[in-house]
Amino acid sequence: MTHVTRRSLLRGGAATAVGLAVAGPFRGFVAHAERGMPRIAGYGPLVAVPDQRDGVVRLELPEGFQYRSFHHAGDVMGDGSVVPARHDGMTAFQTRPGRTVLIRNHEINGNTNVRSSDIRLGSTPGYDPIAKGGTATVVVNANGKVSDSWVSLTGTQMNCAGGTTPWGTWLSCEETVNGADVGADFTGASNAGMRKHGYMFEVPASGVASGVPITAAGRFAKEAAAIDPATSAVYITEDSFLFPSGLYRYLPAVDPRASGRLGNEGVLQMLRVADEDNADLSDDEAGNSYPVAWVNIPTPDPDMSGKTNNEAIQLVGQQGFDQGAAIFSRLEGAVWWGGRLYFTSTQGGEAADPIGGNAYNVIVHGFGRGRGQVWSYDPVAEMLTCVYQSPASATLDLPDNITTSQNGTLVLCEDGSGDNFLRGLTLNGELFTFARNADPVQPGQEFAGATFSANFHTMFVNIQSGPSSNPARLGGYSVAIWGPWARGPF
Repeated sequence: MTHVTRRSLLRGGAATAVGLAVAGPFRGFVAHAERGMPRIAGYGPLVAVPDQRDGVVRLELPEGFQYRSFHHAGDVMGDGSVVPARHDGMTAFQTRPGRTVLIRNHEINGNTNVRSSDIRLGSTPGYDPIAKGGTATVVVNANGKVSDSWVSLTGTQMNCAGGTTPWGTWLSCEETVNGADVGADFTGASNAGMRKHGYMFEVPASGVASGVPITAAGRFAKEAAAIDPATSAVYITEDSFLFPSGLYRYLPAVDPRASGRLGNEGVLQMLRVADEDNADLSDDEAGNSYPVAWVNIPTPDPDMSGKTNNEAIQLVGQQGFDQGAAIFSRLEGAVWWGGRLYFTSTQGGEAADPIGGNAYNVIVHGFGRGRGQVWSYDPVAEMLTCVYQSPASATLDLPDNITTSQNGTLVLCEDGSGDNFLRGLTLNGELFTFARNADPVQPGQEFAGATFSANFHTMFVNIQSGPSSNPARLGGYSVAIWGPWARGPF
């Protein structure tokens, strides 16, 4: 495929003028950047705050905020299952006043010898008896006290993020293409006997998922999903890690707002910059906008037999790139707000301290050299805009999952290599810090799955961690945060 850089696009006129690019939400960012103004907002400096669960300081937050951790890996759930590790994407539903139902992904990849990470519903094998990932459903009050919990999806792999649907379900996405038909992935674990993975699964707000994959939405390294409530189009991000990634949308054949579920008949498409082949947006900068179009993916669930994992993971995306689809670096979080899609490119952009671009670093760190971008897509105008680019890791480091507050301020979960923070990005382009992972046992673990309760009283978020011989201490957990939200931009 032919790569077109951002600079060549600007020469060709595909990018709009900066003044036009930032009309509407995030209109203030470029003005701040051009004048060299500091982007200051938020709730003030962070202070150490003890966990109401046990008094341990696990977070630093602005003064006045409190939190309680719950569902540490190793805890016992209401159905007798053990809470697994690697807490990731999450959503919140309200069932009755004072009660929130959380559906939480567990990004578990291994298929052997991972007892502490094994997510199971009694003796039910789920979609794939060998795979260990899935979702847990948790009923909590406003201060993070659990009243019930159970396994709601099992037998899946690498359940990373997903998306909340307007019809009251959670779409859980597998960030892998593992299966018996392809070679081993980066872990080297055998795929022998496994079913095909790389799909999207729908989980009801209550009860247990059917475990039937939505194959028409494609088999690739899915990360997150966000749904346009006006059209029911499902926008899906791809984190191909070592390779260029794309932005997709799935158009269901039957409107799920009427049927109450996302059907397995529809069209998968991939975004391209209009009249430009393979526009490389992986190093783009804030303020640039592009008119876009969509190309159909003819074979969303291709035959991967005999392919290496690296070959297989590119098969769906390559169909779009062959038609000129745009190139991004590691697309992860996605959320819908105010008639627009917002999504993150975790290693996009150009930073003062970029991730190295030599062959070694590409293998270790993935495709992309920046510290992160935030993008916006307007489906009415068919315009794509880069609304934020991190200038350095100290400002914003590898944004992953995202959500929005009631005011449209984005919450960005960091997945960097050092300290990790929750950052806020206002509609005026002001970036601020809201929380720091200060856990004394597992510092540096990423934030994931930020979501608000329906009344915006509580922010729920996860601290992700891998399995351990002592999973109750080192295996990840969820957190409920509450406080004086009205004092700041959330």
